[in-house]
Amino acid sequence: MSIATLNIYLAGVGGQGIGLLSEVLIRACIAGGHNVKGVDTHGLAQRGGIVVSQIKLGPKLFTPRINPGEADLVVGLEMLEAYRGAVNMLRQGGTVVYYDSQYQPIHVRMGMSEYPTQEQFAAVVAEKGGRLERVHVDDLPDPRMQNAALLGRIASLGLIPGVGADVIETALLETVPAAHLEKNRAVFEMAAAAVGAA
Repeated sequence: MSIATLNIYLAGVGGQGIGLLSEVLIRACIAGGHNVKGVDTHGLAQRGGIVVSQIKLGPKLFTPRINPGEADLVVGLEMLEAYRGAVNMLRQGGTVVYYDSQYQPIHVRMGMSEYPTQEQFAAVVAEKGGRLERVHVDDLPDPRMQNAALLGRIASLGLIPGVGADVIETALLETVPAAHLEKNRAVFEMAAAAVGAA
């Protein structure tokens, strides 16, 4: 399949599983026939800091880096990082899919700045004419499975041309450790089925 370009910006906090999220999306996009480039930033992962992945799809790619304001899809494993992605990276008319969890950085815990509200987040996306999709799974077996929930929602919404839900689910099941396969599958399917309910 050939598309002009699709820029996917992923953001989260170290330890949330953004590496697996990125790997699954890249595998799924390749399986869907796309030319893909991706890059991860893992420098702060062990300190609970910001972790970012960038994925580009298109016929002629020179770099996986996405310029500010050019992300078609922002995916956040945590609300503050999704909010930052929307402010800095989202293009006009783009989509944000985020898992509704909160990890307060030290400057928020010390009272030096405030954590954004849901209303502020929605306003930022609306100002850009974008779409905001909240994802949350009750009784999530493991916080590290938030990535499976996000993948389920991305799959069910058809946000990547030519990459259907079955392709994304297959890539997920090929990537997660065997011991966690069924739980990840269940989370994926719950999030996929919850479209319109969140």
